[in-house]
Amino acid sequence: MQTPYQILGVDIDATDDEIKQAYLHQVKQSPPDRDQQQFQLIHDAYTAIKDHKSRVSYDLFTLPVADFTTILDKALQTGLSGAMNAESVKKLLTISIDNASLLASLEK
Repeated sequence: MQTPYQILGVDIDATDDEIKQAYLHQVKQSPPDRDQQQFQLIHDAYTAIKDHKSRVSYDLFTLPVADFTTILDKALQTGLSGAMNAESVKKLLTISIDNASLLASLEK
């Protein structure tokens, strides 16, 4: 099964604009009037990762555990490259993904 990143043809660290451009490109290639099933797949992929909050939620709950350090770095936007300290991990794991401002909570 392909991830939304693979479906849209973007890297895990793609920006919102890069993801949107990839989505628009894919929709032009497979418009809904030609292939409704493929269009729905593309639309669902875009919905899953279209903005930062959606990507963090998707990454935390669906990507393999092997990518956990990358996910934490991305969520914290610190570029720690595996050098997470215990306090940062504890804060991330105790904060609900549904909070309005995940990053603001992590900075406290």
